Amino acid sequence: MNAADLTPPCVLIAEGDPWVRDMLREMLLSVRCDARLQVCADGSQALTALASKPDLIIAARELAGVDGLDLLRKVRAKGPGLPFILMSNRSDSASVREALPLHPTAYLSKPLNMGNLRKRLEELLLEVGEQIACPVPPLQPGASLPAFLEQRRATADGGPLFADVQVAIKRALNPQGLDLKVLEAEVRNDPQVTAVLIAAANSAALHRDAPVQTLLQALNKLGSTQSMNLILGLALKRSARLSDPLLAQQAAHFWNLSLHTAEYARSLARMLELDEELCYCAGLLHCLGDLAVLRCLQEWRLAGGDLHDGLVQASLRDFGAAFGSALRTRWRLPLGLRELIAAIYQLGGGVYSREILAMNLAGQLARLPAGQGLEKVADNKTARLLKVGLAQLSRLRKVQNPEVKPQDEEPPVPEEKVPT
Repeated sequence: MNAADLTPPCVLIAEGDPWVRDMLREMLLSVRCDARLQVCADGSQALTALASKPDLIIAARELAGVDGLDLLRKVRAKGPGLPFILMSNRSDSASVREALPLHPTAYLSKPLNMGNLRKRLEELLLEVGEQIACPVPPLQPGASLPAFLEQRRATADGGPLFADVQVAIKRALNPQGLDLKVLEAEVRNDPQVTAVLIAAANSAALHRDAPVQTLLQALNKLGSTQSMNLILGLALKRSARLSDPLLAQQAAHFWNLSLHTAEYARSLARMLELDEELCYCAGLLHCLGDLAVLRCLQEWRLAGGDLHDGLVQASLRDFGAAFGSALRTRWRLPLGLRELIAAIYQLGGGVYSREILAMNLAGQLARLPAGQGLEKVADNKTARLLKVGLAQLSRLRKVQNPEVKPQDEEPPVPEEKVPT
């Protein structure tokens, strides 16, 4: 393939797992940003897409309909020259020998080694030393910000990254491989990483398995290599970091609010003998919609759109909740986790679980101004149902906000017993 051709290369990607498809797409565009992509979820779609005459095919062996090996057979029946990268969960010698007579350009075992994949793609899609420039497409004349956000709501990539994922992976690597507990400690405060890994773990899980609802559960479900690939893939996406100072300042506000809510939720869960990690994850993820809006606003600005503080505030007010709901639904986060996230904002009708009440109380505490007393929170329906009194709330607040001055603290009251 001649990368110097005037026409950008057409690449066919055939992969059943939506998160692996997305990762492959981002990896490919990071190597050749002008590539024309045909992305298929099964072998039958890929077979039809051969009519587009791709310059490169990347296909999983384990495809529904027509599997990747049969797809390779059909391609080779038409000629030997088309580059074809075959990926497979099967790395045993018999499986590899079965594919070799069909001359795949590469046979890559899953979970993929992203470094090896990138090297292959650079060899196939770029001349030595070549770099491809891809400016951000300008907005259409007369485009409005509300219309832009409404269009992006269904396809937004989520929020920006806060963790340095390259550093996190480096710290978690040791001679024995990737230490998942160390990796979890490195990225556990990042809402985007947490949400994507939980979503990916549930899409890859067997139906009979219990839903994955925490970061550590997701890491263990996905395994070291797949977890690392997904995390590194997030950094390849456009606007993974917010460069605009106005948007970065707003993102820091929502991130801090998420962290405070998560810490309050974990402390309350410990006090009430609930699932600490589940409550922490729910608190961490509840501002993901606002963060996703900010990321889309950066795309708007990069495309030449006007932006100022008033527009940012209006966009957050009008689209934050809708983006969050759309993301949680599209990523198929477990229903139980979604219910805990929703409880941070308000209690619905009916009977409340203790987890629901704890998340609602965590949200109240996180949003309470530093100088405001806790009496209203203690007298609120949520605290009364949990039987969490003023003294306990004061201690929680002191732990979360050690800078609170003595005069800001509430007077001591007799300690109330926490229900078990």
